[in-house]
Parts: sequence; C-alpha cells; structure tokens
Amino acid sequence: MEGAIRNIEGNVQGLKANQLHRLEKLYQRRIPPREIVTQEFARQLTEISSEINRQVGVLVDRKGYVEHVMVGGAHSIMLPDLKRARLGRGRFRGLRCIHTHLSGEDLTQDDLTDLALLRLDLMASIDVRGDGLPGLVKAAYLLPVAHGRKEASAHSPDMTAGANTADRWGFIPPEAPSQLDVDFLDLISSLEDEMTRARSLRGPADNRDRAILVGVTTGSISAAEESLDELRELARSAGLVVLDSIVQRRQKLDPQSLLGKGKLDELIIRSLQLGADLIVFDQNLAPGQVRAINEATDLKIVDRTQLILDIFAQRAMTREGKIQVELAQLKYLLPRLTGSGAEMSRLMGGIGGRGPGETKLEVDRRRARDRIALLEKEIAHIRTGRQVRRTRRQRRGVPIISIVGYTNAGKSTLLNALTRSDVNAEDKLFATLDPTSRRLRLPRDREVVINDTVGFIRDLPPDLIAAFRATLEEMESSDLLIHLVDGSSPQSEGQMASVDKIIGQLGLSAIPRLLVFNKADLVSAEEVGRLERNGGAVVISARNSATLTALVERVATLLDGVGAGIAEDAYVTDSCDAEVNRGIVSS
Repeated sequence: MEGAIRNIEGNVQGLKANQLHRLEKLYQRRIPPREIVTQEFARQLTEISSEINRQVGVLVDRKGYVEHVMVGGAHSIMLPDLKRARLGRGRFRGLRCIHTHLSGEDLTQDDLTDLALLRLDLMASIDVRGDGLPGLVKAAYLLPVAHGRKEASAHSPDMTAGANTADRWGFIPPEAPSQLDVDFLDLISSLEDEMTRARSLRGPADNRDRAILVGVTTGSISAAEESLDELRELARSAGLVVLDSIVQRRQKLDPQSLLGKGKLDELIIRSLQLGADLIVFDQNLAPGQVRAINEATDLKIVDRTQLILDIFAQRAMTREGKIQVELAQLKYLLPRLTGSGAEMSRLMGGIGGRGPGETKLEVDRRRARDRIALLEKEIAHIRTGRQVRRTRRQRRGVPIISIVGYTNAGKSTLLNALTRSDVNAEDKLFATLDPTSRRLRLPRDREVVINDTVGFIRDLPPDLIAAFRATLEEMESSDLLIHLVDGSSPQSEGQMASVDKIIGQLGLSAIPRLLVFNKADLVSAEEVGRLERNGGAVVISARNSATLTALVERVATLLDGVGAGIAEDAYVTDSCDAEVNRGIVSS
C-alpha cells in the first residue's frame, strides 16, 4: 500500500525499520548550494535504492536542504503534490529533483514533463551501478525562449512539430557526481534572467497580453488552420500579442479539456517557455471546460465568443452600442457564474434550501438577471425609435441601401469612397461597430441613403446577434443589400457562405442583393475576370474611385422604380449618426 510513513512519501510498503530510518536521515544531509549533488549524497541514495530495488529521490531547495524524500517503484517515482506555482513570472520553483535510475536509462518523458509542470529548477537522475555505487548523473533543465528566437512558430497538426526537444530542454553532459563541474546557482540565475528578458522584450510601455492560440478539430486540418488564421486576426484586433498557435486533430474531442492530457501538458510547457498570459481557444468552451483548463494551466482561458465580445466592447462608442455589447456579455457570463453545486442555492426552497440569506453566487446571478432585464427594456425602446424613423423614410420614398459582408471586407472604405465621408476604416476585424448612414446621389440626380453595418463572421455568437438585433433590423427596411466580399481573401467562398447564412437567420433573404468583390487591386487580371463571371458580380477597388462607376450604375438600375427621390432636408439621421454627408457619383 502506498502512503506516507515517517515523512517518507510514496511506496514504503514492506520496507524495514532500518531502511526507513536511513531514508529519514536524508533530511539531515545538506548539499552545498552551488553543487547539483555531491559524491557522498549520491552514494547514500544509490545504496538504499539498490538494496530495496526501488527508485529513491529527494527534492532539494537552493540552500541545499532536503525538503522531500520519495520512494517509487523499480521503473518510476511519483513526485509529491506540490502547490502549483503561478505561470509566466520568470521564476522557477526553487526545488531540484534528484532521484535514482536502476537500469541506467536516460531521463524519461515523465521526468521531463514533471520538470516543466512542477516548474522545478532541475531534474537529475543517478545511475545505480551493480555494486550499489553511483554511476553517471544525467540532468536537464527547462529552456526559456532564447533571445532573438522567433516566438510564433508555424502551427501544425501536432504541436510538437516545430518545437523539438532541443527547443524545450537543456541537458548537462553525463558525468560521475564527483566530476560535475556546473555552478548550479549561476545556471538557475542565468535561466531566470533569460526568461525575464524574454518577457521584457515587449518594452516598458507595452502592456498587451501575450497569448497562445489553440484549435482542436475532428475534421480537416486545413480548415482548422484557416479558422486559426482568422482567430489570429481577431486576436490582433483585440490588441493581443500572439506568441504561438497550435492545431491538433483528434478522433474525438476530450469532453473535459478538448485537448488530450498529453497535449495539454505540452501546451503548459510551451506557455511557460514563452511567458504567455492567456490561452485563446478557437472553439466555444463550456463553463466546465474553462474551469478544467484553467486549473491545469493556471492561465486565463478565453474562447472565440469571449474574444469577439471583447473586441466589440473595445469598439463600442455610442450609448446604443455599449448597451448591446453589455447585454451580449451578460448573457454569455450568466451560465458561467458557477459555485459548488445545487446545495449552495437558498432560492430553490425546501430541505437544504433555507438559510439566513443569499450566497454571493446567487447575488451575482440575480444582479446579472436584473441588469439583463433592464438592458432588454432599453433595447426595446431603441427598436421602437428605429422603427419610427424607418416609417418616416418609407413614407417619403427614400430608397435605402445597406452594405453587408464579412468583417474587414472594406465596407467602411466603400462608404467613404461613395459619399466622401470620413468614417473610421482600419485593416482590423470589426473596426466598425456602430452603424453609420450617409446620403448618396446616384446618376440622374437621384438620392438614396446608404448604411454601413457591422461586419459578420463565421459562427457569430448567438447572444451577439440577439443583442444587436435592434441594429441589424435596420437592414430589414433596405431596398437593396450590397454584399461586399474581400476578393483577395483565399477564404472568400467560406466567408460568402457565412454571410448568406446570417442573412438567412435574420430573415433578410428576400431583399434584392448585389454581389460586389472588393480589393481588385490586390488580385491578378485573370482573377478579376473570374470574379466578374461569378453570377454577374461587380468587381471594384474601394480605394480606386474609377472602379466605382460600374457599381453605381448597377445600383441605379436595380433601384429603378423604388421611391421617388427626397428633398434636400427630408432625411432624418439616426441617433447614432454624427452627421449626414452627401456623396455625388455621376456616370
């Protein structure tokens, strides 16, 4: 039976009293701080290990004192359950593990994994010779990311690709204990300095979080890699520094952590090496999965939905936008407010449900529900106001065009080009959050209203669609949707399918649609010809006004018979608009 007897941890069953006493005496030994192990200390370990035919090990602090003595089996040893150190702080635990190997084998993968996960200073094994005396000492330490080494490696189906043993571990050449010529304290000090230096490369003013991106799939690796490329752009838009990205293909997703245990261990090691602050998963995680991965890594865990919500929170400038984002965040957060189970609840009543008051968890849930109810009332009021303004436009016969499309397709740039506006347009996902309306004069002196809308994205969070329904409903009164596509994107077909799906979910499929491919300046003439043959699409470059004439003519043709124009002051702006510009485009 395994247990702990007389401060000796591990497999002590069947050991004699004098053997236990000799093991206990190891606590009284001290290794000089600058030495990994002495010949005498090594001999004491190997003699008792040879006698009991089990591995014997110790954990030694930096002053040379023994803090733990362990006994394992013939082929392995179990380290004690040490309290996990906080990852990413540029320091090791302050303990080194020294244990015996009965068969002269090298350090095992379990040894190296324990070295990283427990954040030990050093892992060393001592070969036990046939006569019970110490043989060679083999030692390894965890390598920080070297100065100047490329931090973000290419993602691959197996995260070990591009991160081989030489990138992870440093090995001390095997020597007899008496021949080890390594200043242990200098070694550890230099490693910690290098780890701190790697973290400080961001500069004193760079407080951005540093992230590792993770994608797990049961399908195509190429599709998962494309999705992770998009996640990288989302991370960039959120202001994260991406250190590394990982894709793993599994036959079945692990219900607890998505990644298998071995890959999760490797992820922890990589996070430690790179000094990551958080891990971003491309999948949406269940609350239990977030807790399990957080407990294993001791890092902040963010999923795809949470990252998108964070971007929206950064971009929301108007009161309406902030309300919609807060509502979406609260709906996402509510099911993730968890405690210790149903036994905590005093609201359920009955046996076990009575008590002097609410728990903090219940107070948080109640406040969240109350806040959601209040925000939903405000959203309803916003929807009513928008409906009134839409009715006014319809009575005045104002044709309305909405530019829809995947995020970062160039919608705001197109609006600026058509209407001579200065709406913020950046090469970032979701650069536009608050919708904007502008006036556009078509050929034959006809005027319309053109709306710039929030971009769509694959797997747009349902809570976000629900919260932004008041804004998205603005498209319902559109007479024409311009579906703008980034023609230079290799994922354009998938992006078009995602937009079509969301338009269907919003019930807008019946509205006439004009397919427009943007960024023609970034593709070849042959590719432009191919795009033009795509269902009568128009190909433009929003940065080149000369390419917009054909678009305006097609829009004018499609709107023939809709409305009868508007007077100079007939259009009333939405509350979110700062101004209304007039753009004039003539054929």
